[in-house]
Amino acid sequence: MSNCIIIGAGAAGMMCGILLGEKGHRVVILEQNERIGKKLYITGKGRCNFTNDCSRDEFLESVKSNPRFLYSALDVCSPQDIIEKFESWGMRTKVERGKRAFPASDKSADVIDTLRKELKKNGVKVLLNTKVTEILTEDGGVRGVNAVTDGKISTYAADHVIVATGGISYRSTGSTGDGYIFAEKLGLKVTQRYPSLVPMNCAEEYCRELQGLSLKNAALHIKKGKKEVYSGFGEMMFTHFGITGPLVLKASADLADVIGRERLTSWIDTKPAVSEEQLDARILRLFEANVNKAVKNVVSELYPAKMTPVILMLSGVDPDTKVHDITKEQRAAIIKATKELPITITALRGYEEAVVTKGGVSVREINPKTMESKKVPGLYFIGEVLDLDAYTGGFNLQIAWSTAAACAAELW
Repeated sequence: MSNCIIIGAGAAGMMCGILLGEKGHRVVILEQNERIGKKLYITGKGRCNFTNDCSRDEFLESVKSNPRFLYSALDVCSPQDIIEKFESWGMRTKVERGKRAFPASDKSADVIDTLRKELKKNGVKVLLNTKVTEILTEDGGVRGVNAVTDGKISTYAADHVIVATGGISYRSTGSTGDGYIFAEKLGLKVTQRYPSLVPMNCAEEYCRELQGLSLKNAALHIKKGKKEVYSGFGEMMFTHFGITGPLVLKASADLADVIGRERLTSWIDTKPAVSEEQLDARILRLFEANVNKAVKNVVSELYPAKMTPVILMLSGVDPDTKVHDITKEQRAAIIKATKELPITITALRGYEEAVVTKGGVSVREINPKTMESKKVPGLYFIGEVLDLDAYTGGFNLQIAWSTAAACAAELW
């Protein structure tokens, strides 16, 4: 059996350590934080959506970067495999809307406690507050790492070094991008990185006026020139800086490398379930029943309270105008503002608010069956440090589990 060093005690690192420990390998995980699974604690707003109980095809459709790279890893560890594994380790699970899997307790701590128990059971040693500063090589292959603990540098010999450092999203959890530095120093290509699954900054002042307003069913459309580059439907919310929510996060995953770098035209359809004609007919019925009222008091039946003044402002209609004085053109303007609420996306929010990092160690440098570097024998990369990212819903954590399992299977 071999000596294995794993850099990082996040989802991928812990899973890989457990699986290697089960087969009798001597495993040491070096973690720079004061505790394991720091990012897991806050995943899914503390509930930890740890995978998605979907089919293989559905899973791959939800992976934004390099889905084909994951074929072999999913063969080793599918979403159903990981649910079964956690259940066999004593953690009850449940599957909710959108096939999202959670611990039955709704507590991310249960996922971490389960992993901690299995690490201990399988003899995996975890050294906290230990920061790896260098991966050591000899004759082109790995021979260990240098790491600092309490200001003291130590050398750890290893036959295999597995980099599971994560990306640079949620820096407060220790995601400092060290894995990218290790890769580049050893001659591996690292692709451009962007924050992904992240809210968006917008130019419109009325976003601040709408702050806190959530739209359960809205459509977001984004064009680059004449080409529509994103069209999505779902829940979103206005904030003091712009927009957020599942619909917006998904758009950020599709356009992380475009937003803030190219000129885009975007708008929100606040009532995508009805056509312009249907909306016009509804407004006409309201107007006919309230001809002597101010338009602001009539159209308020169509919108949340915060939205009414914004719609009328964009329509160029005086809120105090009596309904019987509203022209056909003004009515059309109200409909246009409702169906095409303009939104100028200026930038994505930063890594501190990003769920994942888009980009990373190029998968062309990595053997997809083993996660081993093609250039440095004995060096492996797993999890978010790789140029792999997906939508929300448990897919990114499954990437961590699957790449970890593929790496561990190679060393079995």
